[in-house]
Amino acid sequence: MLENRLVKKVLKLQIISLILLGLIITKLSYSQIILHEEIEELAENMWNRSFPLEASRGNIIDRNGKVIATNLPTLSIITIPYQIKDKKETSKVLAKHLKVKEEIIYNKINKRTSMVRLSPEGRKISDELALEIEKENLRGVYIVQDNLRYYPYNTLLSQSLGFVGIDNQGLAGLENYYEEVLKGQNGSMDIISDAKGGLFGNYLKEVNSPVQGMTLELTINLELQKALERELYNNYLTYHPDSIYGISMDPNNGEILAIASYPTFDPNKYQEYNQEIYNRNLPIWKSYEPGSTFKVFSFAAGLDQKKFDMYKDVYYDKGYEYVGGQRIKSWKKGGHGLQTYLEVLQNSSNPGFVSIARKLGKDNIYNYIKNFGFSKKTNVDLPGETSGIFFKYENFNELEQATSSFGQGVSVSMIQMASAFSSVINGGNLYEPHIVKGIVNSKTNEKLVNREPVLVRNTIKKETSDLMRIALESVVAKGSGGRAFIDNYRVGGKTGTSQIVGPDGTYLDGEYILSFIGAFPMNDPKIVTYICVERPRNCIQYGGTIAAPIVKNVFMDAIDILNIDKQSNQIEKVKSYYDEEMVLVPNYIGLNKKDIKKQYFNIIYHGNGNKVIDQLPKANEKVKPDSTILIMLGD
Repeated sequence: MLENRLVKKVLKLQIISLILLGLIITKLSYSQIILHEEIEELAENMWNRSFPLEASRGNIIDRNGKVIATNLPTLSIITIPYQIKDKKETSKVLAKHLKVKEEIIYNKINKRTSMVRLSPEGRKISDELALEIEKENLRGVYIVQDNLRYYPYNTLLSQSLGFVGIDNQGLAGLENYYEEVLKGQNGSMDIISDAKGGLFGNYLKEVNSPVQGMTLELTINLELQKALERELYNNYLTYHPDSIYGISMDPNNGEILAIASYPTFDPNKYQEYNQEIYNRNLPIWKSYEPGSTFKVFSFAAGLDQKKFDMYKDVYYDKGYEYVGGQRIKSWKKGGHGLQTYLEVLQNSSNPGFVSIARKLGKDNIYNYIKNFGFSKKTNVDLPGETSGIFFKYENFNELEQATSSFGQGVSVSMIQMASAFSSVINGGNLYEPHIVKGIVNSKTNEKLVNREPVLVRNTIKKETSDLMRIALESVVAKGSGGRAFIDNYRVGGKTGTSQIVGPDGTYLDGEYILSFIGAFPMNDPKIVTYICVERPRNCIQYGGTIAAPIVKNVFMDAIDILNIDKQSNQIEKVKSYYDEEMVLVPNYIGLNKKDIKKQYFNIIYHGNGNKVIDQLPKANEKVKPDSTILIMLGD
């Protein structure tokens, strides 16, 4: 009996053992055959240590290929917690070098994770600091290559460029707006480690190279940008305004050639500035009453509707007009008297523009203002654009019609004004303004995207635009824009002096935005420039005296930058008290040396001989009376 029971127990044990063995074989077979790939992947994840390789952002270049935002190689710290035996000591050493509290480092490297990047403390450190940490020979602490965004021209174009954060992510300006284009694709260096997280024979498994972001090609002309910013900065130092801002555009396609404002900042050190400076790109963001520069559009509307002939029809400016019980005064005491409508524009007569508003009527003036793009965003490819403010139709009564005609009661942005003005002088075409010209493959330099001009609508007829170019040139030659006049170059434009509106909606005494918007050459416009100076100090408070000379100086640079030839048939300048005396240079070529009379000039001779074969400046150019004339002599 006992023997039988033993046999049965052994048999049961054998059966149980066979079952267990079968289960083990089944499990192993399932794991090796069915779950093979999954288990292998899990094992590799345990062994694998992935070191990040930071991708470079794409460069930002101007229209001529000059780099205005790029990257510099730098270094950062990563740690592998499993490899750090003494986390407290490691934290103490790193905290000393990185100048942070020990617990900040300790809390990061004490995590149960395969890899920790010390950010922001250990990001983008100097070569010297990296070398100091390297000498500490800290187990589990590695120095890896990183990228530092760099703006070689410092403050130049800063509000439009924006900047990037510690993680190379665009935080403002174009860097943020075109983040998906500029950011690259990060890579990695994968290394096999042992079970404890240590390096396994320094076995390099795989390198996934980072891919640089795309290059952003701007419409900006770097040389024009420098000229614009130089002039803004000089006037910022001279008149100490609250702010000064400007823009230059190609009127024929909406391309922004230069854009800037002061005060400004250096995106390489953006943390050192108040966010109100770097978050407000004033030509895009700021909304303000434009004042008399807005008269360009009501005058163009009147011409387009044939409400007056600017040469023949006249208006008598007695110094004021009454509208809805309100007295609207001329800036000139007693008014300008009898004027043609062209002279109304030249003299910037507010009562004269009340007359134009009445001729146009509510529907016309309202529709033209809307058609020029005011009260709507232009869709410029820069962040922070304002739409401005304009009356609802039902609130656009007689007084509002009158004041809108000369730029009061309407709120606009600089980008709206420049775009609308461009349509007035380019034949009536309102283009969508833009600052990006194209997208380029950083590796192959292949042009992937080429931005074409976007025509929004027509604003006025071509024949009206032809008349407006003449009218605006006459404002510079004979009217309030005289300080923008350039000899032998046909400059046109309009001045503006607008009173600043306070928080309670009333106008502030003695506080103005002085402005001038201009273009040249008026026979074939190549550039529009608009300048606003807000609350300047210690100066005559007129746009024609402060803003117009800034535009002139930008245009003087543009002559060579844009290769603009001299023009004939320039409207003759009417002299005013602030004009410098200028005289014509005689034609000396062909004269004998003894027949040359110095007159107003200093004469310097070059070469041998007795006959003049060349001269500089050329004959018939206008110069100051005490200028030097270089005479080349020969036989």
